[in-house]
Amino acid sequence: MSTAPAPAANTATPAGQSALAGKYLTVVLENEAYGIAVLKVREIIRLQKITPVPQMPAFVKGVINLRGRVIPVVDMRVKFGLKAEFAERTCIVVVQVRLLSEQTVQMGLIVDSVEEVVTLAANEIEPTPEFGARINTEYLLGMAKVKGAVKTLLDIDRVVAPETVQAIAQAV
Repeated sequence: MSTAPAPAANTATPAGQSALAGKYLTVVLENEAYGIAVLKVREIIRLQKITPVPQMPAFVKGVINLRGRVIPVVDMRVKFGLKAEFAERTCIVVVQVRLLSEQTVQMGLIVDSVEEVVTLAANEIEPTPEFGARINTEYLLGMAKVKGAVKTLLDIDRVVAPETVQAIAQAV
């Protein structure tokens, strides 16, 4: 039997959305803002030399040495099919990703820039809209309304396909 307190009654918000409330780091990819749960973020570092790893998907740029640990780096712009140009504010967000085996690994995500940390209430998060059967939205947690703008919330564990994460983990 669960001893968790009962959620506050809010008929306007689906039960699943209240679980998404919390703090998110917003990052920019080609002028669009995306949110990553702060609990998944380990640190933000400058872009540095990335060592390529052969036979990886195009969005896996390679690996970096982060204080003695080798971590894979994924270019989020390439992953999302966006223009991938490095700029002055381009950086790497180091996140913790959960594998299918429940093991966690650190990965670097190349983003255009980091915006801010926002605290989102359940009523500020909308479910992901249906785009039709051909569009895969399983890596989206929802859409957040922040200061009159819409930010896409990412399920970072699913953004990088589990098979890719496994391949990277074995290669490193």
